[in-house]
Amino acid sequence: MTVSVGFLGGLGEIGRNCAVLEIDGRLALIDCGLMFPDEDMLGVDLVLPDFSSILERPDDLECVVLTHGHEDHIGSLGYLLREVNVPVYGTALSVEFARSRLEELGVTPLLHAVEKKEWVETGPFKFAHVGVSHSVPQATGVVFDTPEGLIVHSGDFKLDPTPVDGTPTDLTTFAGFGRQGVRLLLADSTNAERPGFVPSEATVGPKLIELVAGATGRVIIACFASHVHRVQQAIGAVMADNRDFALLGRSMIRNVDVTKGLGLLDIDESRVKTVDELLEMDSDRTAVICTGSQGEPFAALSLMASGTHRSIHLEAGDTVILSATPIPGNETKVSRVINNLLRQGVTVFHGRNSPVHVSGHAAQEELKTFYNVIAPQSMVPVHGEYRHLVANADVARQVGIEDVHICEDGDRVVLEKGELRVERGVMPAGLVYLDGSGIGDVETVLRDRRHLADDGVMVVTVGMDMHSGKIIIGPDVDSHGVTGDSEEIHKLVAEQVDQAIGGLELPTDLDTVRRTVRGATGRKIKKELRRRPVVYPVVIEV
Repeated sequence: MTVSVGFLGGLGEIGRNCAVLEIDGRLALIDCGLMFPDEDMLGVDLVLPDFSSILERPDDLECVVLTHGHEDHIGSLGYLLREVNVPVYGTALSVEFARSRLEELGVTPLLHAVEKKEWVETGPFKFAHVGVSHSVPQATGVVFDTPEGLIVHSGDFKLDPTPVDGTPTDLTTFAGFGRQGVRLLLADSTNAERPGFVPSEATVGPKLIELVAGATGRVIIACFASHVHRVQQAIGAVMADNRDFALLGRSMIRNVDVTKGLGLLDIDESRVKTVDELLEMDSDRTAVICTGSQGEPFAALSLMASGTHRSIHLEAGDTVILSATPIPGNETKVSRVINNLLRQGVTVFHGRNSPVHVSGHAAQEELKTFYNVIAPQSMVPVHGEYRHLVANADVARQVGIEDVHICEDGDRVVLEKGELRVERGVMPAGLVYLDGSGIGDVETVLRDRRHLADDGVMVVTVGMDMHSGKIIIGPDVDSHGVTGDSEEIHKLVAEQVDQAIGGLELPTDLDTVRRTVRGATGRKIKKELRRRPVVYPVVIEV
């Protein structure tokens, strides 16, 4: 029986993690994540995997298996389940984080919370979740027992010796599968370029306590809302300094409620205040724990940095702690927030000037340990930019794994009769964009937006008699983002359009005049300015 693993996202990029396991014509998705847009994706809110190969055969989709509850692993789940609603399996926190997102999209999900090391059987699939240490509680790898042998997906992990929740990566269980024999390992590549070991998450808490204790004004701590361990340590730091605090950001409030309900967050409710209550107190006895660590324009921290938050106004002497590292593509936005904070006289601590963040992904020596424990026959690096995949492949070869394959989105690994082959580019795996108008392949729209951003727009209005060719109105020319000396260029364009219309055969029609106006305007701008703005002709029949 043929077993295959195809990659719809996450290989060659940070985010959109999504793989599809096929056994006997049935499909199971491993994670269903999203990616945040790059700065050149103008107007795009989120980037999703291409599910077209799944939606072409919806009756074959058996289930979705989640490794953990971060957005780059669960964020696109609702957009898939709106089209084909199938059971979703994951640990309790993973499915509860997913539930809140799904219900916002009007999806009634079929969510199943499973215990670690509990075997689940559905259709031809048999799998178990194995606990790993990561930057969210109840993160797991997943082991699939297939007709071609065990397939292990590491999920996002590191080998934290002193995790905040006391749950280290379960190397004992992974070692048991290694002794049984692992046919294929899919392993996290995010930190594969980084030598050595990643510091323990437990190292962040004492630093936060130190910084909060030394602060004189209000303290603002920004981190990922889903990084429950970091949120717990932030709460611990402000409570240790006898400060009352407020939670800001919809996702922060929602995730705190979820984790409290599952008993995963220790919080003194008497210390939690509303923003209004906080503003009535002395600022040096208060703190805010909020979203916005990625420079999101409308997140709480960004609004505070720009002085536009409706409630919280920072003052010189306040302290802001960004307890996160920028996701690739967000560096400029985060830098802008830091600069704006400093302009207000705020003291800012972030990952580059203070140890207020550690990664949740394994570095090279941790990867080597993991590979030695599992001893897979074959290995495919997943989760990372192409350079991370290459680095991870090198690490695997260093510990003696010879059959290593670097794949990209759209590739498929096929296991058949004890052999492994890689099929390149056989699955649609392009970027699917979500913006205010909905979901779709808006690459054409993006090209137009980039065109507008680069060269501007010019509007030419003409009113004329189509029979006589006489121009009654205009040509009136207006432009945005084309040139600073607009008056002179507008005059030249009007003369060119007037001349071009005068050469038309009569009678004429609206479409012909529009094409003439657009062509004449474009040629004149290119000649005078060497630019190609978007030309919008407005032609009125008088």
